[in-house]
Amino acid sequence: MIGKNVIESEPIPGVKVKKVLEEFSEDNELNYEQNVTLNHLARFKRYSVEDAEEIIEKLQDEFDLRPKVAVHIVDLVPEDLDDLRLIFAKEPKQVDKAEMEKILELLEQYDIIE
Repeated sequence: MIGKNVIESEPIPGVKVKKVLEEFSEDNELNYEQNVTLNHLARFKRYSVEDAEEIIEKLQDEFDLRPKVAVHIVDLVPEDLDDLRLIFAKEPKQVDKAEMEKILELLEQYDIIE
């Protein structure tokens, strides 16, 4: 990969990637990797793009979570405390049970699309 440098890196929710790939595929043919990615993203339940962005913002503001963790929560759509514990397992900042319950309450306010 001569001449290619990563200038900036930021986590993006899967639902946003799916939307971009679907829009791109309307005018262009997807390559193998793009097809695999789109097929993978189509298999799981997700929030809408607008809801995902709003949830990520609230998770960062209200719970002081890193963007990467907030995106993981939105992408994985945890349904219980066990799911959330797995997401936070390797995080340096430990989140207590009360905060995790508040996160689940926040997530329940949004509709999931399938």
